[in-house]
Amino acid sequence: MEIISYVQDDSRRRSFSLPDIQWKRRERIPSRVRSASITSDFFSPELKRFSAQKVKSDFSVRTFFKLVGGAASQSAVYIKDNAKRLGIITSSALLTCALGFFAVSFVKHHINHTGPVLLESDGSADIENLNRLMAKFALDGTVDYDETGNLLDVDAASKTVNFTQPVSYQTYKVRSGDTISGIAKKFGLTNISTLISVNDIGNVRQLAAGQKLKIPSIDGIIYTVKKGDSLSSITDKYKISLEQLLDVNELTSETLTAGQQLFLPGAAMDATSLRNAMGELFKLPISAKFRWSSPYGYRIDPIAGVKSFHTGTDMACPTGTPILAAMSGRVTTTGLNRVYGNYVIIDHGNGYQTLYAHMSKIIASKGQWVSQGTRIGLVGSTGYSTGPHLHFTVYKNGKLIDPMSVLK
Repeated sequence: MEIISYVQDDSRRRSFSLPDIQWKRRERIPSRVRSASITSDFFSPELKRFSAQKVKSDFSVRTFFKLVGGAASQSAVYIKDNAKRLGIITSSALLTCALGFFAVSFVKHHINHTGPVLLESDGSADIENLNRLMAKFALDGTVDYDETGNLLDVDAASKTVNFTQPVSYQTYKVRSGDTISGIAKKFGLTNISTLISVNDIGNVRQLAAGQKLKIPSIDGIIYTVKKGDSLSSITDKYKISLEQLLDVNELTSETLTAGQQLFLPGAAMDATSLRNAMGELFKLPISAKFRWSSPYGYRIDPIAGVKSFHTGTDMACPTGTPILAAMSGRVTTTGLNRVYGNYVIIDHGNGYQTLYAHMSKIIASKGQWVSQGTRIGLVGSTGYSTGPHLHFTVYKNGKLIDPMSVLK
């Protein structure tokens, strides 16, 4: 084929020849290859085919440990070269954490515990006013027996007691207004522990009108024989006569069996057992975890900042902790005082009253009868208080006493 050029005048350059091309039928190109230049492929003397190949990874266990070893080696070198700087950074971090921990602990302690506070100068006067208020509420209940249960207005020495006759019993039905001492006097007894022991009374306060009591003919207590007991060991312990013990119980043999009950003539309950039966041992008004923050007696007053007499004991614990009645009784008043905040007063009879102060919430209501352990309020920090706690005061016959002397 010859092509004529209209540009060049040189006849020798007016034409040129194309190389012979071996035309082949174009094969169908796969879609994955079409991204290549179609024009170049079309005019290529031969159509070249190609496909993507998988990339070979050079990862292996050996390579992994090599990398780890290298990193560890570099870290060791870095730590060695910067040991002083890293030590300072670590110490600073530990010190910061320790300070943060102590700061949080201090804040929690401050929130949950009482501490000193400066109040107005007339704060102490408010305390005295409430003390006088408590004295008015405290009953002047007369106590006609001593710590061992002996009746005070009975001359036991002048009374002839016959411990040679067998003990006998009669039944008495309790009437409204009766007292344990009054019943004892009515039947010629000289010690209230006799009725308590013979009738196995766990709490005298639970006696009710209509209840029946066994009344022995003489003073004494019931004793249950234990394994290993003998008549001589019992008489030595309770300071009684062996002959009287045999006569009163009509014993024909000195052999005793465990569980056998004996009447010990002239014996009396010990002081602790008697107080417990008379309901004079109080339970802690807080059953949750707490801290004794201020005792009863003279101290540096956290309110006035001067030495003063603390009328109760303080039990520090978190706000909302349940406050329990230390002993059964009747709620005589509930109120709000500028010093003691929300407070409750309970009359327990026999001259005992208790005050529970600084409550966040009062649960009991005036006139309500509460049993020992009944929830009467929640711990708080109302009134003049620097932190949540319970102020617990005990009165006996109109006079303050140390709460620790009655708590068990």
